[in-house]
Amino acid sequence: MLILSIETSCDDTACSIFRGPRGLISSVVSSQEEVHKKYGGIVPELASRRHLENIVPVIKMALEEARVELSQIEAIVATRGPGLPGSLFVGFMMAKAMAFALKVPFVGVNHLMGHLLAIFLEREVDFPFIGLVVSGGHTSLYLAKGFLEYELLGETMDDAAGEAFDKVASLFGLPYPGGPIIDKLSQEGDPNFVNFPRPMLNRRAFF
Repeated sequence: MLILSIETSCDDTACSIFRGPRGLISSVVSSQEEVHKKYGGIVPELASRRHLENIVPVIKMALEEARVELSQIEAIVATRGPGLPGSLFVGFMMAKAMAFALKVPFVGVNHLMGHLLAIFLEREVDFPFIGLVVSGGHTSLYLAKGFLEYELLGETMDDAAGEAFDKVASLFGLPYPGGPIIDKLSQEGDPNFVNFPRPMLNRRAFF
């Protein structure tokens, strides 16, 4: 089965073509890094507008890369959440419209579960397993009991890892996004310069 998938949960416009059940044959991502860089973070309204501009070209490129005609697509999936409402709306409605026009099944996907199961694109793993999801505003631990059965074990109470990197970079006058530049600089730092304590050792606030 040929499946076309669309992802617009935040600032990147992405489309992939799969030959089921787990064969990735094309993947195209359009980044908005330059759009949001001067603001030091994602501006939701700008993100959704750029998705409107990018979605059709990205889909066309994914089909061309896969050497597949749109008429050959047998199912369409799109991120239904979580994410920025305006960004999600663009991809979700585009996917629904395409599925309606092609008369093929449409499935809305929780993109955090997509991250959790992405390991299957590389190798088989046995259930149950524990997965760490670090995606945008989400840093979470899940117990995966099966393809459609998950249990949230814990998650950050405030910022996710990526957002924390961006804020620290902003405080130090470093460019956006903060993660890559801080990671690069950390390779030159002294790991013993600050002796960080282990916080909340006796607190189980996340469970």
